[in-house]
Amino acid sequence: MVYHNLKALIKGIRACKTVADERALIKQESAAIRASFREEDSYARHNNVAKLLYIHMLGSEAHFGQMECLKLVASPRFGDKRLGYLGIMLLLDESQEVLTLVTNSLKNDMNHANMYVVGLALCTFADIASEEMSRDLANEIEKLLGSSNTYIRKKAALCALRVVKKVPDLADHFVTKAKNLLADRNHGVLLTAITLVIEMVQTDTACLEEFRNAVPLLVRHLKSLVTTGYSPEHDVSGLTDPFLQVKILRLLRLLGKGDVQASETMNDILAQVATNTDSTKNVGNSILYETVMTVLEIEADSGLRVMAINILGKFLGNRDNNIRYVALNTLNKVVSIDTNAVQRHRNIILDCLRDGDISIRRRALELSYALINENNVRVLIRELLAFLEVADDEFKLGMTTQICLAAERFAPNKRWHIDSVLRVLKLAGNFVREEILSSFIRLVAHTPELQGYTASKLYNALRADISQESLTLAATWIIGEYSEILLEQGLVDEDQPKPVSDAELVDLLISVLDSPYANYLTRQFVLTAITKISSRPTTSATQQERIQTLLASYTTSPELEIQQRAVEFASLFTLGDLRSGVLERMPPPELKATVMGVVSENKPVGSVQPSKDGDLLGDDLSSTGPAAAVNGAAAVAQSNKDLLAEIFGSSGASSSTPTAQAPRTTAQDILSLFDSTPTSPVATQPTSIPSTSAAAAAPARPAVTSPPQPAQPRLVSYPAYDKNGLRISLTPQPRQPGVVDIQVRFQVSGGVPASDINFQAAVPKSQQLQIWPISNPAVQPGAVETLNMRVTAPVGANVRLRLRLSYSLGGSAFQDQVDFAGFPPGITGGGS
Repeated sequence: MVYHNLKALIKGIRACKTVADERALIKQESAAIRASFREEDSYARHNNVAKLLYIHMLGSEAHFGQMECLKLVASPRFGDKRLGYLGIMLLLDESQEVLTLVTNSLKNDMNHANMYVVGLALCTFADIASEEMSRDLANEIEKLLGSSNTYIRKKAALCALRVVKKVPDLADHFVTKAKNLLADRNHGVLLTAITLVIEMVQTDTACLEEFRNAVPLLVRHLKSLVTTGYSPEHDVSGLTDPFLQVKILRLLRLLGKGDVQASETMNDILAQVATNTDSTKNVGNSILYETVMTVLEIEADSGLRVMAINILGKFLGNRDNNIRYVALNTLNKVVSIDTNAVQRHRNIILDCLRDGDISIRRRALELSYALINENNVRVLIRELLAFLEVADDEFKLGMTTQICLAAERFAPNKRWHIDSVLRVLKLAGNFVREEILSSFIRLVAHTPELQGYTASKLYNALRADISQESLTLAATWIIGEYSEILLEQGLVDEDQPKPVSDAELVDLLISVLDSPYANYLTRQFVLTAITKISSRPTTSATQQERIQTLLASYTTSPELEIQQRAVEFASLFTLGDLRSGVLERMPPPELKATVMGVVSENKPVGSVQPSKDGDLLGDDLSSTGPAAAVNGAAAVAQSNKDLLAEIFGSSGASSSTPTAQAPRTTAQDILSLFDSTPTSPVATQPTSIPSTSAAAAAPARPAVTSPPQPAQPRLVSYPAYDKNGLRISLTPQPRQPGVVDIQVRFQVSGGVPASDINFQAAVPKSQQLQIWPISNPAVQPGAVETLNMRVTAPVGANVRLRLRLSYSLGGSAFQDQVDFAGFPPGITGGGS
């Protein structure tokens, strides 16, 4: 059955009971339309194209109707032209060759006497114009911008916008006409003209200077809109043409940025808009938001900036979550410009931490970090700790890092600093980065007057909860290092010091060792801690024997590192008085600021193990992959024989350089003792506490001269991506033949941060890839965020990567893909 018109076809399709029936009907009708096209009937062509467009809207093929649409456009009848242009916009796009045939029809219709025909041509041009078509018809568009008909001027301005986007070089063709359009009294023409000018000044800086003279004119337009009475033609919720007001504000923002004179001209009207606009309706809020953004972008005076920030503060009290989110997001951007003005709204920002919307909580959290300073650090840290107690797990890792960094930077005294970090360890000990734990241990080591206090607090905390990994690690390290202070002073943090016995200390550490929460790293810490306790004069002989028995039980542990430590620690008991010298308290490590900009993983402490290389890239990657234990064992085995010599700074037995006979030292006695006992493994650094960070729990060695170490090869970065203000570089480090670790560094080149970074990578089938999370998906100006990868490839093969990323920058979302093959040959070994 053939349907003679569109209405009948729609009725027939709706009557189909199954999808198969519908497809069969469409297939039958498409065949009938093809046959009818061959008859060249102009009336039937109109009807067939209408039916074909409906079929296209249903998702079926309709490309065979493209030429028929061109024939309809050539028809003198308006109805045929309208349908033909509609078909062209639906069935064609700028990449198709058929489009070149449309150019002549568009040019003819742009010069048509009927303004509605001209409007059809302009609408079609604005929708599908390619770069070539834009060049061909730019003169026609420029001519129509000067038309006396407002209907045509409005559409021509949008066509000029399409031309500027497709061919930015042609922007200067429209400067004069665009200036004239800015003086137009018709709101529709003015709206499209401002849209065109915004695109021009963003595309060409020369145009920006040309249009700065239009600032007084734009100010008059905005003032007229703000002060005019009720206008039914343009009224939206009691405001006169809010769409035009928003466009004018956006253009003023661009023209006033970096220009004091232009900013001075618009200051008064911006204050007037901010004061007189009704904020009880969403329309008014949109105008106020654009006003705030304009004030913050231009060279406005300080009073106007404070007013803008106060408007954002008022937004925070709005019941609409979208408005509150926008306010928090904007305050995050401006807090560095005027921190004091934002500080006035601190309480309501902290209230947002309890909001039910997770996105608002996240933005309020980021803003709270930025507000912390010396004056309010106690209040804000207390609020953040209260939120940490109830926060979602996804927040905790970032919160523990930021709280500890703020405490380190702004702490009024060391006791408050220690108390704050201890609170973090108690509340979220499973979500603490290793750098934070390192910093805390350095702090305690450099604060001898609080070592007993800290050990007491950690002792009580560990008795109450052994499930928090970082708390367990910190407590084990501190108790093992300063056990004699704890035993002499007792629990000094209580009203009346309560004595604690060495048996209670050992019982507590053994309970940690036997708990279900103990892992590979925790056991290393505990074995080292109890070995140190056994060497202190405050420890009884009974507990020393108990510890020796415990170490002996672990000498057959299936875990290589645990077994090795147990054997070496047990052998120390044969040294007599020398044991206390080997296990004496470690000197305080070098103090340094905690830098999180180079953290390469969003992983808590204990989830990675240190490599022997000691480099950042190696530390983060060496034990995250499945071959971690093998790599660690190989590194230990390789350096076992020289570890004691390295600790005490001697050259070891392997040195072949003749030296004068010197008096024997304690270190040499220990070395000779181990050398004369071939059945016992050499001790591996018994004075060291194992750590996940070189700076954390392995502080500086005794002050003796160490043998010179071979220079590490300089790592070279290779640029992989540099677009839209985002730069990505790759730093390879060969780990062993066939294995390459790669650090990916993200930076922004301008002053606009990049956010929501999603980074993916792929390698050829002959290679394998491991990838770890990015340190922070938002990259701030001047900051460096990192991500680590490991590529396993055949020895001698070239490493090739396909990188796919998406990100937001400056309010725009970007997606891109890069094929990278810039590493030098032989990076996987076997090459030069």
